[in-house]
Amino acid sequence: MTGTEAAPAVEAAEVRRFWGRLGLPGLVDVHTHFMPERVLHKVWAYFDGLGPLTGGLTWPITYRTEEHERTALLREFGVRAFTAMLYPHKPGMARWLNGWAADFAGRTPDCLHTATLFPEEDAPDYVRRALDEGARVFKAHVQVGAYDPADRLLDPVWGLLAEAGVPVVIHCVSGPAPGKHTGPEPIARVLARHPRLPLVVAHLGMPEYEDFLALAERYPRVRLDTTMAFTDFSEGHSPFPRRALPRLADLGDRVLLGSDFPNIPYPYVHQLRALERLGLGDAWLRAVCHDNGARLFRL
Repeated sequence: MTGTEAAPAVEAAEVRRFWGRLGLPGLVDVHTHFMPERVLHKVWAYFDGLGPLTGGLTWPITYRTEEHERTALLREFGVRAFTAMLYPHKPGMARWLNGWAADFAGRTPDCLHTATLFPEEDAPDYVRRALDEGARVFKAHVQVGAYDPADRLLDPVWGLLAEAGVPVVIHCVSGPAPGKHTGPEPIARVLARHPRLPLVVAHLGMPEYEDFLALAERYPRVRLDTTMAFTDFSEGHSPFPRRALPRLADLGDRVLLGSDFPNIPYPYVHQLRALERLGLGDAWLRAVCHDNGARLFRL
């Protein structure tokens, strides 16, 4: 079922059967993308054009629909809470994106109010404002932004977020294509200075899975999301080392469901099936797909 899009009603029924069998009230997905439509369309065009950050992979967008259709579909899936992962690729963009995200959260009550950041002089000001306005999660994209997360301009920002206890979903990994500042070393320097920073490493650390597992083992407030991990698409180019599965099981209280919806090249349910076939048990699945996120965001 990974190669074609399932009819929405059929797929929604499959997703609901998945979490219903586990006795859950639904799903919590910490890695979904909502952003201004013209920005999202540029993202889709980038994937269509096989830009360098896609690693040269053919990447059809499964859920290329209007915003209201995408939110309705997540609700049909039974996703209780989701995010608006949006990110700037240049200075002067984050403040505007945060304004849009605050409005989106205001009209979309099941979306966790999301904000973003960039290394620039006014970052502490707009991050503080986003926190004051109720932001519950931030997105940082080191690969697209092409910045060093340990940049001194971000030091006060990381301090603010650590003090507030607001998590940051960060794409600091080298998948699907490495960047100048991706990989475990730059973000390790951030954590050395801000050990209480609540980071959620996107894509389970792909492809440096074991290095990022080590960071989570060292820092109790570091979590990982499952975005695209273990799917047929990702296993084809960045397989998770099976020797590390016991470590992943031990971190079961700090692994969160992420999907990358709508920008995924397969149906949503495939991510869930990929997690299920790991064989780590129903208790692990319940924690990852709902309970850890519900606890983190006090749902």
